[in-house]
Amino acid sequence: MNDGSVPRTHALALEAALQAMEGDPAPPDAVVLGCTTGGMLTTEELLKKGVRDASRFRWHGTGTVATYIARKIGCLGPSFTISTACSSGALALKTAFELIRSGQAKRVLAGGADGLCHLTYYGFCMLQLIDPQGARPFDQDRAGMTVGEAAAMLMLVAAESPPPGARAELLGGGISCDAYHPSAPHPHGEGALAAMRDALEEAEMGAAEIDYINLHGTGTQDGDASEAKAIRRLFGEEGPPASSSSKDSFSHSLAASGAVEAVISTLSLQHGLLPATPRCKRPDPELSLGPVPSPKPADLKVVLSNSFGFGGNNASLMFGQVDHKPASFARISHPSFSGTPDRFANQGAALKSSGGVVRNVEHRLRCCDAELQNEVVDPGSAPSAVRQKWLAVLGSACLTGVGHMEISTERFKQGLSLAGRCPSEELTRVLSPRALRRQKRLSRIALALAKQAHAEAGNDSSFGSVFVGTGFGSLSETYDFLQALFESNQEFSSPTDFVGSVHNAVAGQLAIRYQAHGPNITTTGEDDAFEQAVFLASLLAPKDGTSCLILGADEAHEKMTPLVDPNSPVPGELADGGGALVVRPTEDPFGIALAPRFFKMADDHPRLLESLVKSLGGRDAVCSQIGAVLVGIPASQRSRAKEQLRRFVSDTGFSGPVIDYRRQTGEFATAAAVAAVLAVRLLHEGVIPAHFTPDGEFQLAGKRILLLGLGSRVTAIEVVG
Repeated sequence: MNDGSVPRTHALALEAALQAMEGDPAPPDAVVLGCTTGGMLTTEELLKKGVRDASRFRWHGTGTVATYIARKIGCLGPSFTISTACSSGALALKTAFELIRSGQAKRVLAGGADGLCHLTYYGFCMLQLIDPQGARPFDQDRAGMTVGEAAAMLMLVAAESPPPGARAELLGGGISCDAYHPSAPHPHGEGALAAMRDALEEAEMGAAEIDYINLHGTGTQDGDASEAKAIRRLFGEEGPPASSSSKDSFSHSLAASGAVEAVISTLSLQHGLLPATPRCKRPDPELSLGPVPSPKPADLKVVLSNSFGFGGNNASLMFGQVDHKPASFARISHPSFSGTPDRFANQGAALKSSGGVVRNVEHRLRCCDAELQNEVVDPGSAPSAVRQKWLAVLGSACLTGVGHMEISTERFKQGLSLAGRCPSEELTRVLSPRALRRQKRLSRIALALAKQAHAEAGNDSSFGSVFVGTGFGSLSETYDFLQALFESNQEFSSPTDFVGSVHNAVAGQLAIRYQAHGPNITTTGEDDAFEQAVFLASLLAPKDGTSCLILGADEAHEKMTPLVDPNSPVPGELADGGGALVVRPTEDPFGIALAPRFFKMADDHPRLLESLVKSLGGRDAVCSQIGAVLVGIPASQRSRAKEQLRRFVSDTGFSGPVIDYRRQTGEFATAAAVAAVLAVRLLHEGVIPAHFTPDGEFQLAGKRILLLGLGSRVTAIEVVG
């Protein structure tokens, strides 16, 4: 169905979304997508040809896939993109579950999508993780994975009892981080075990109640061994139930894989059938885990599905039959999948194949073994005024083109420019030589921000979770990997650059540095990646009182940024930087705290600003409680955003200072992270500087600061102090 107007990942994702919504025309309240490649295949082709027309790269950003789906299906609520490598699709479903459970949505379309590209295929080859004979999960002769592409989407609907058409119930999920290695799993499966235990706890079940495990099972030596150890520890002497990996049949579709396997799990419950691992001919005796060799009937009530990824990101989901438990937070309707392979022994299943959607990128980019016959049975508005938990700020730091927080803050208060690329010597002066080893620009920005925010919070304090927002990820590693690949006729590039190029590489490094074993989430978007990270921190941060790190950062790359960032000044000075906050979730704010209040698509929203004002407590609350507004107006959206701002001021009668912060920070996707840190500093001092007001300094007198994002999305974050 792709007419060439959008990249392959976008087309796959839309096809799965439309299948998932078949017969249910009302748009969902939100879209949550796991994705890692975005428009990378198209970008690769353009870069190789030397194309410099920025309009041709407009679909590059990973976050554009969820935006594309939301617009096509008419979703005006939030669209989130989670990029946590191979656990992305599963984490998208966990996020959707929490949106429903928190009362912020009733219907959420969630899943994962990734199209093949040279970056991922050759990257895994250079890490020696591809088995030329095809993946053989848990086989004693296993030698790696088979890389493929797919999209899978599920519609989750809030319900207290099974509604008509319910296929399965999502009972709960667990997420964790190994905090061990950028690309290798923990050898004893510590993070995997933690995710499975948390999933069981959330579902209020014991391990003995699980009837089948859909294994992550990629076919790599270390990955399969780590998962097997974690499962043996979970089930103890009783031993695990039946299990299998579907990746030898469906291939490893990266961010889509967790969603594909969620669909398989729901179908297993619906049809009472155990999927198989047909290529595991000789189970590895050292793993003590023999996957089901061929499909067979079984009485299944509860299924556990595992997804683990680079950076030690782990996610486990619990699915049950719709009548298994009397109370339900979410039901699954119309699971949908598009991808490899296009032949199914579906026995009447509802999941549809999109025959012919897979093509080889080139003759070695094989999605699955050509001789493999698939034996797996294959079967489709959030209340704006919901008050989310506060995030009390313990420490903060920012970095701009002029340097770190002190100089950036002082220049901001004087109304001077902060734009540009921070000089390397200034950027790295707070980092040790060891911290700089093998790290390129975005990683250095993030490590410097985290170190200073952690120090301000008190070096003896620790954070257990990491939430990172980035518009475009590590552009230096991506560009360097592709250039070396092109120049060597696709024979050589740097494995280190490949590992560093994935969007969640920075979050993984931070987890390792600070031994943060809780949720490790990377969000990406066009101009709202940081706002997404704040939103998901308020949603997914553990409720045990531990603190977490929220960080937004982007790098300016002289070759890539002008092509992929629509806000990049042409001609003009590129800008980059970011901000970091160490926060503690709390029901009631203390000290300085922030909370997300609004997140919606602006497209054709009939009552957008009315809904925004309502989320802030109404017109009177805006005027009486908010002292100043820091507004983000992206350059590419300036005309539209200024009209939105005019209407907001007119509708509310707000008369306080309004600061267009991008005029000073420069244009980069996560400039809002700098603004958040500046808002914290302004609240701490209690004064808006004279430069921003016509009548001299403006005393906040206990009033709040509103971070307002305008343009194609409208977001609002309140900061109190």
